[in-house]
Amino acid sequence: MTVHTTPPGDGDRIIEEPLSEALSRRYLAYALSTITNRALPDVRDGLKPVHRRLLYAMRLLRLDPQTTAKKCARVVGDVIGRFHPHGDVAVYEALVRLAQDFAQRYPLVDGQGNFGNIDGDNAAAMRYTECKLTDAAQLLLDGIDEDAVDFRPTYDGEDEEPVVLPSGFPNLLANGSSGIAVGMATNIPPHNVGELIDACLLVLEKPEATTAELMAFVQGPDYPTGGVIVESQASMLETYETGRGSIRTRATWVKEETGRGTYQIVIIEVPYQVRKADLVEQLAGLIENKKAVLLGDVRDESAEDVRLVLEPKSRNVEPEVLMESLFKLSDLETRFSVNMNVLDARGTPGVMGLKALLKAFLAHRREVLVRRAQHRLTKIEARLHILDGLVIAFLNLDEVIRIVRYEDEPRARLMETFDLSEIQADAILNTRLRQLARLEEMELRREHAELAEERDQLNKLLGSEKAQWKLVGAGLKAVLKVLGPETSIGKRRSIFADAPQVDAEAAMEAMIVREPITVILSERGWIRAARGRVEDPSELKFKEGDKLAFMVAGETTDKLLIFASDGRFFTVGCDKLPSGRGHGEPLRLMLDLDDKTGIVDIFPFRAGARRVIASKEGYGFVMPEEEAISARRAGKQVLNVGAKGAAFALPVTGDHLGVIGDNGKILIFPLAELPEMPRGKGVKLQTYREGGLRDAIVFKGEDGAAWIDGAGRTRVWAEWRDWLARRAAAGKLAPKGFPTSKRFRPK
Repeated sequence: MTVHTTPPGDGDRIIEEPLSEALSRRYLAYALSTITNRALPDVRDGLKPVHRRLLYAMRLLRLDPQTTAKKCARVVGDVIGRFHPHGDVAVYEALVRLAQDFAQRYPLVDGQGNFGNIDGDNAAAMRYTECKLTDAAQLLLDGIDEDAVDFRPTYDGEDEEPVVLPSGFPNLLANGSSGIAVGMATNIPPHNVGELIDACLLVLEKPEATTAELMAFVQGPDYPTGGVIVESQASMLETYETGRGSIRTRATWVKEETGRGTYQIVIIEVPYQVRKADLVEQLAGLIENKKAVLLGDVRDESAEDVRLVLEPKSRNVEPEVLMESLFKLSDLETRFSVNMNVLDARGTPGVMGLKALLKAFLAHRREVLVRRAQHRLTKIEARLHILDGLVIAFLNLDEVIRIVRYEDEPRARLMETFDLSEIQADAILNTRLRQLARLEEMELRREHAELAEERDQLNKLLGSEKAQWKLVGAGLKAVLKVLGPETSIGKRRSIFADAPQVDAEAAMEAMIVREPITVILSERGWIRAARGRVEDPSELKFKEGDKLAFMVAGETTDKLLIFASDGRFFTVGCDKLPSGRGHGEPLRLMLDLDDKTGIVDIFPFRAGARRVIASKEGYGFVMPEEEAISARRAGKQVLNVGAKGAAFALPVTGDHLGVIGDNGKILIFPLAELPEMPRGKGVKLQTYREGGLRDAIVFKGEDGAAWIDGAGRTRVWAEWRDWLARRAAAGKLAPKGFPTSKRFRPK
């Protein structure tokens, strides 16, 4: 009987499992792949897989510094075909970055053609550009053919690629690295190789050296674009200790006299990773939007070197004041966020400090040294084995010749007669007749003696850890001949300085023409500043369906404080408000203010003034107006409010506070019972069974209290002392004739 078997149907290949588990397992695999194979560099050579594969492919193409460059398309093709199965655009971009001297402190690729510029222009297509390795890249690859590192199969199993490069210098810190993975990122600034090697030598000499001692050599980053590092040493010490922090860098500038008491500022170096074209556009925008009031004009006169010309608004502006104002407003000053997150020798991600990074690199260099020595020792022993056989042959030359001429199986006979191995016998049989001369015998003995001496030295090296570390140090010192401070590429480019203490804000305010204005804010949040004083609000025009919410008198030099219902204060310069000719601009576009947050009050800042601020829950305190000032778009959280929001921010113009709740009860108490605080929830003003705080009034006890009725008339309140009690009491019902809106003044 014949039995027919059929392949299983699609249903037999379905695996039933919870969707959450399937997603979790697959997402974890994706995350680990991103972390280890794309985003984070290896602590040993400082490279990501794509960069390592690029350099190795160029090595196989023999694109050494002394050879002729080849098309980048050829290199990219080899990389994606043999090692890196990804898009050619991404691989070419990685190659381009390795060649950009403004992106890499020590370029690893010598690019010929258009490889982009500091303005942010893209490189030419890969079919037009050519490349080869640099001397720095040669140092990273030195020893890769001597079993210095492990190799693994490529993605298709047809070839092999290095797991890590021998890395002759600490490339991770020298060129830095950046990347974003799933749940983690890395951002390492570039440093000076000469300083790093000095620090490595200190670690070899004194393994217990502290980070502070290492920073005697590595004082901070050394950016390829130069710049001035103004971060304090204490802050950088903490950054290098923990592996996390930030480093503040400024553009380098000089003052050029232009005659008749005028001058101009010339930017000759921009901060690292700042595109010059974007910076020029940013500065021009500051001028157009009247935010850089001290800056008159900006021009880009760059050729091969950076040259940005800044003209001051007036020759009376001090250069230091102008630059300090621009450092605050533009990318002429940036913060490099340091996060030294790397993969260790086992492929485990983690954040390391300066000392840990240097020790990991040195441990790798020692392993490379030992493996190269073992590889060389194996080669020497194999050669000595052959030489021993050749020497035996020379000592018994006549018998060897006889065996070769007359024996049917000369190799077996040689092995039997002289106790030789197959390798030795083959070497004798492959020897040419001309090599049987006496001089050749002497050369063999000399080579044997030299190799035997080298073998003894290598065995001694492999048996002494101290000798190994000494040789590691000698190798690092040799790197200084190529990348040291005496070379053109090794000179430090970034300098260190302290930021001058200049009151740029005061100088900027002094440049603003002082004029009276009226700030107008509509109910829908459109703000504008009308020149002069607006006496009749009815003359103001608004968009259809909108009307006046606030109208405040001020001056162009004032800072406008805006109190929001969520307890935040925002600060806006009155000189930056839109003109009153139109309907203005939405306030929410100028601030980080959502549609759910309302405006409680606006008023010009007055130095030394105080405000009573309170929430609708009935809690509040006295706040100096200085505490409300903030330069952030997100404002400054001052009052902790509940679900009901903020109630008011009244100026302190007296010694008593009167409050009224939604229940219509009024309580008056001395203002001295309120604490003065910079921020917080405050203390209870009045107790309510239901509802909350409705309104309040500040007045002097000697002048008495009053309220304003719906018709705008002021009503004197002679009996206000009958409502006087201690803070947090419930209060008494409002007197007869009090407005039904339960407010001391119309809203």
